[in-house]
Amino acid sequence: MTEEKPEKRLLKEPRDKPKGQPEEKPRSKSAEKPGNNPKALSNRELKSDVFTAVFSEPENAASLYTALSGEKTAPEDIEIATLEGVLFLARKNDLGFLVKDRVLVISEHQSTVNRNMPLRSILYYGRTMEKLLKNQDLYREKLIPIPTPEFYLFYNGAKPVPRETVLKLSDAYIAKTEEPMLELKVKMININLPVGHKLLGECMPLYEYSWFIERVRRYMEDGMNRDTAVTLAIKDCIREGIFAEFVTKHGTEVENMLFTQFNMDDALAVRYEEGLEDGIEKGLERGLAQGIEQGMERGLAQGMERGEHRLLIRLVCSKLQRGESPEKIAADLLAEEKEIARICEAYLSCGPEESAVYEKLAGDEKGLEREDV
Repeated sequence: MTEEKPEKRLLKEPRDKPKGQPEEKPRSKSAEKPGNNPKALSNRELKSDVFTAVFSEPENAASLYTALSGEKTAPEDIEIATLEGVLFLARKNDLGFLVKDRVLVISEHQSTVNRNMPLRSILYYGRTMEKLLKNQDLYREKLIPIPTPEFYLFYNGAKPVPRETVLKLSDAYIAKTEEPMLELKVKMININLPVGHKLLGECMPLYEYSWFIERVRRYMEDGMNRDTAVTLAIKDCIREGIFAEFVTKHGTEVENMLFTQFNMDDALAVRYEEGLEDGIEKGLERGLAQGIEQGMERGLAQGMERGEHRLLIRLVCSKLQRGESPEKIAADLLAEEKEIARICEAYLSCGPEESAVYEKLAGDEKGLEREDV
């Protein structure tokens, strides 16, 4: 019996582009010198953090993969395959790209250690493959060739971690086996500048990004607020010629993205703590008969939801202080116009303090609940 050879059609059919639109060509650094391209970042990039925006450029993604694999990779070998998400309230993966249609790289960038990354990565992988193979018939006999997946987590948080760590999906399995039928490994790489991972010396865009984040963090540790720290770090980049091209082209957008990114880190920590505390309290109130564990889970979910809403209020207040209109804010944050209008009304009646706006909205919601009862 002869073995059938896999078909060579692979992924060219499924990756449909909107009809009538020309093929996008990789951007070259020579064509986009600082100050020569006034075009602002796209909506996709505005929803991202700085890391995603930087490495969504084929040249930088090619440099990153060359450093990761040791295989020389050119911008034309790269095809971005990042899953779309809405800001980070419904966030998907940070960066995904194909290399020569042979390798699929799925990666995340985080400032907190997340042991659930293998589980999240397997979900990202499934969604990405659905997107890439949407026109393929999975039930036909001939083998469909697929790109080899690689999973990375780029970490730049304050908590000390090793230069490299391998996170395994099987670590989460309740029933342990020597050879699990399903395994997924994520290589977590610490890209903090003081750690000195060799990747920083082999990928200049990654080094410059890490240098920039380290400079922002130092200014904040010296007691400066985030806006001032980011502004000074951008000036340092331009003066010292590090990360200068990116911040020169996208100065305002960089500030917005970093503001969102740092506030997301805070929100994740706050909403976990609030949810855990609320969960314990609700579980105790409802008694052991209903189950403390069940109460904790419900409380955690409610706390996480409140944390996300508080973060949305913070972002809206910041944009209102910058003079942006409710319509623009709703468009930028991809949020419901009705909800943005509620926050804007509270802002106008309470003033610029985020806490006052939050308390007013919370009071209004409780009043509505009493009316319903």
